[in-house]
Amino acid sequence: MNKREFLAAAAFGSATLPTLAHARKAAGPANGPALLTVTGAIDKGNRGALDPALDQMMKKQGLKFDKAHAFDFAALVALPAIEIKPTLEYDAKIHALRGPLLTEVVKAAGAAISDGGKLVLRAIDGYAVSMPIAEARSRRFIVATHLDGKPIPLGGLGPLWAVYDADRFPDMTAKPVNERFGLCPWGLYHIDVQ
Repeated sequence: MNKREFLAAAAFGSATLPTLAHARKAAGPANGPALLTVTGAIDKGNRGALDPALDQMMKKQGLKFDKAHAFDFAALVALPAIEIKPTLEYDAKIHALRGPLLTEVVKAAGAAISDGGKLVLRAIDGYAVSMPIAEARSRRFIVATHLDGKPIPLGGLGPLWAVYDADRFPDMTAKPVNERFGLCPWGLYHIDVQ
């Protein structure tokens, strides 16, 4: 499959996720496609090791793991969520972003996190950032699933975005808006707990 076909299929799939998630809630446990995979210092996980044949994007980005915890859209939106309203760098306007705290997602994956650890957040385009867990906690990073009340589409900033309310921190508001979100990969799909 070429990249164009892959992106078209992924865009179609992410557009149908909210409908599928709603249908799954009525039907029972969520078993949809994984949107976020958490690896590293976690418990037993809910999936096995990296499959070099089927986990192509992870393989190409050099990931390796023997166990993981995969979340689908329904599992993420089932976690307690908060809403933040930062001014975004893309249009310099305030937007409402909603999703669970990043630290709570990592805990739900079975990680015993401490402020001395770190998280490596990876986006589908390969962009990766390393962040101390203490910073993820103090800045109240979320895994945003919704932007202005709608699921975040693939091809935009989603379907998942690790982000925080930069407007609440004087050290960030002192910077131009386009310099406040370097630790915020959109298109988030992988977290390595270290």
